[in-house]
Amino acid sequence: MPPARSRKNNPLNFIYPFKTITFATQKSNSYFTRMSAKKTTESRAEKNFENIGEVLTTSEQFLEKNQRSILIGLLIVILAVGAYLAFHYLYKVPRTEKAQTALFKGERYFQQGNDSLALFGNGNDYIGFESIISQFKGTKTADLARAYAGISYNRMGNNEKALEHLDKFKGGDLLVTPAVTGAVGDVYMNMGETSKAVSQFLKAAKSANNELLSPIYYKKAGEAYLSMSEYNKAIETFQLIKDDWLNSPEAQEADKYIKQAELLKGGGN
Repeated sequence: MPPARSRKNNPLNFIYPFKTITFATQKSNSYFTRMSAKKTTESRAEKNFENIGEVLTTSEQFLEKNQRSILIGLLIVILAVGAYLAFHYLYKVPRTEKAQTALFKGERYFQQGNDSLALFGNGNDYIGFESIISQFKGTKTADLARAYAGISYNRMGNNEKALEHLDKFKGGDLLVTPAVTGAVGDVYMNMGETSKAVSQFLKAAKSANNELLSPIYYKKAGEAYLSMSEYNKAIETFQLIKDDWLNSPEAQEADKYIKQAELLKGGGN
C-alpha cells in the first residue's frame, strides 16, 4: 500500500489558500467598487437636485420680478384675440353676407342682359355692382362684382371702364379667373387690338384647362387668327380643339373652320 501523501507536500495545499485569499480579495474589491459607484450616483443625484432647485429658484425669482410685465403681455394677447373674433363675427361675417345678398340680385339683372340696372341698381332694393364694389371693398364678393361690372361695361361698349374693372380683378377661382381673362380678350377685340386679344384668349384657355371653358377660348383665338389672315395658326388652333376637347360643341365645328382657313390660305396663294 503506497504511503499517504503528506498534506504538507500536497501542492494543492498552496493553491487552495491562494484561491481563497484571491476570491476574498476580489469579493472585497467588488464590494468597495459597488459602494463607490453608489456613492458617486448618489452624489450626482444630489447635484442634479441642487441644479434643479437652482433653476426653480431662478424661475420663481424671474416670475416674481416680471409678474407685472407677464400679466400685461397676457392681457394684450387676450385683448388681441378678442378683438379679432369680434371683428370677424360681429363685422366681417355680417358684412360679407350683406354683400352676397346684394350681389345675388345683381346677378339676376346681369343674366337678363339688363347691364345698366346691374351696374347702378334699381333705386329700390338693389344698389348695383358699382356700389357693392365701393361699400364692401376688400371682400371676395366685391371682387366678383368687379368682374361682373367689367363684362357689363364691355357689353355696353364702354371699353375703358371694362378694362379698368377687369384689370383690377384679383380672382383665384378656377372658373371665374379664366373667364375674366377671356373677357379682357373680348374687350381688346372690340378695340381692334386683335393680337392682344389672341394672347388673352390663349391664356384663358390654358389656365382653365377644362372642357367647359378651354374650347370656347381656343375657338375665339382661332377666329381671331382668321381675322388676322394667320391661317396656319388658325388651323393649328382648331385642330387642337379636335384633338384635346373632342366631346365639346366647339370640336364639332372645328372642321368647318379648318376648311375655311385652308380655302382662304389657298386663295391667298
